[in-house]
Amino acid sequence: MRGAAQLNMKEQPMPWYFYLAWFFAGAFLTNSLPHLAQGLSGNRFQTPFASPSGVGESSARLNMIWGFANVAAGGALLHACFPPELPPPWGLCLTALIGGVVMGLRLSTHFSKVRSAPPHP
Repeated sequence: MRGAAQLNMKEQPMPWYFYLAWFFAGAFLTNSLPHLAQGLSGNRFQTPFASPSGVGESSARLNMIWGFANVAAGGALLHACFPPELPPPWGLCLTALIGGVVMGLRLSTHFSKVRSAPPHP
């Protein structure tokens, strides 16, 4: 009977909002990486709170706070939409990976433009 119950559990698709939550969890967790790395290194780095937003540099302390806020947001999304059975379905994991890759590509494009531009006043 246990095998039949597991079979039925795997046949039910996850709700669409689980995939959306896991996509954004991957994006938030990926966005935390440069902020935590720069903050831990003691370097100034771009945050949305700098002036101009996303271009100016914020302190290492603010980068640490922003990085951990992204970790908290990604973790909260995973916690809220974590399936009852382990391991999570491959579809959810792949969705989180895609969210991370999309955010990583976006960040690399943005930061390469900002970091190679002449200094702002």
